[in-house]
Amino acid sequence: MTNFKRLTRLTPLAAALVAVPALATNGYFAHGYGLKAKGMAGASTAMAQDSLGGATNPASMVWSGSRLDVGVDLFSPWRDATRSGAGFATLNGSVESDRNYFLIPEFGYNRMINTTLSAGVSVYGNGGMNTTYPQGNFNCGGGAANMLCGRGALGVDLMQLIVAPTVAYKFHPDHSIGASVLLGYQRFKADGLQAFDNAPGFPPFTQSPGNVTNRGHDNSTGVGVRIGYFGRIADRVNVGVAYAPKMNMSRFDKYAGLFAGNGDFDIPANYSAGVSFSPVPAWTVAADYQRINYSGVASVGNPSSALAPLGAANGPGFGWRDINVYKLGVAWQMNSRLTLRAGYNHNDNPIRSSDVTFNILAPGVMTSHYTVGFTQAMGNDSEFTGAFMFARRGSVSGPSMFNAVLGPGAGGNETIRMREFSIGLGWSKKF
Repeated sequence: MTNFKRLTRLTPLAAALVAVPALATNGYFAHGYGLKAKGMAGASTAMAQDSLGGATNPASMVWSGSRLDVGVDLFSPWRDATRSGAGFATLNGSVESDRNYFLIPEFGYNRMINTTLSAGVSVYGNGGMNTTYPQGNFNCGGGAANMLCGRGALGVDLMQLIVAPTVAYKFHPDHSIGASVLLGYQRFKADGLQAFDNAPGFPPFTQSPGNVTNRGHDNSTGVGVRIGYFGRIADRVNVGVAYAPKMNMSRFDKYAGLFAGNGDFDIPANYSAGVSFSPVPAWTVAADYQRINYSGVASVGNPSSALAPLGAANGPGFGWRDINVYKLGVAWQMNSRLTLRAGYNHNDNPIRSSDVTFNILAPGVMTSHYTVGFTQAMGNDSEFTGAFMFARRGSVSGPSMFNAVLGPGAGGNETIRMREFSIGLGWSKKF
């Protein structure tokens, strides 16, 4: 079987393995891609450790050799929201999201065509806007309601799956370039937002009634690209840069009255730069800087207070601002078979206090992440890798958007909170 045929047969299998809801921590991007990177807080732009380079730096794949990497993370986010001080006591209260555990697989495959050229595929996911709040004991004047004055459970479910066929080429013994075609698939649903669907007794929030909530899952697809450079600029010093422009996705037609741009929900542009070095042979230190431009996607970046209907081109969004992400990781090869890792990941909070109400649905408020990990070689051609991440509780508080409906101060103040951890295990085979 040719290398190309192997790749084309593996790609749909890989997609099936990871087509489950994924959540993340740098906004709704993961803190890292690949369990080795996750053990080092995601620092990977200037590392060549596995076949997940299509998610980080495609140019690294030609340095990774022929290999297969599979793994799974148990991801556990804990989200809650509180409203207090509202003029109507029945608007006050707290809720916790019921969905707290998710299995997140990962997959990568790389094949060396010759000493200077590789072809592979990386499969990964994003998410983080996945919440399910029970109705609770709220009442908005028309009987029992959830925290946002709709009926039944409140929440959203967003999954982003990327399949990234990747080619990398060494144009010099110490330098390479690479490119990944990003084949994107999204799935989304929203429940419990009837108050924003031009419901009786509420303002006319949307330009497309009937396309805001409780429509079940809708699907979206698109194509993008990631390009990268990897170089060994000195003995034991590597550098890398990578860039992915905004990925245009087809619209969520069932939610044309919710997302700005008639259901448009693109994947934001992002780029990274990194360096890794080994002060002594057994130790490696890696540092990355990443920028995620959430504001370039109207449905994510537009302020929730935008003076236009939901679904309009300039309509309200989640108000997420662009964020900077800083990743620092260290690896110690304890002996010929065991490597230990640790890291720290810090990012800006994308959510402002003025947008807290909409972000009850998507409380991506995490800023600090601590990681550890290991790789245990099982022989010359296989190894097991584990990683653990803990993110301490983050929160954002601000005035409720119901103040604009009920009068200044009458809607009270709201606080969204989140904490999380993940633990993963993977297996790799070199060939």
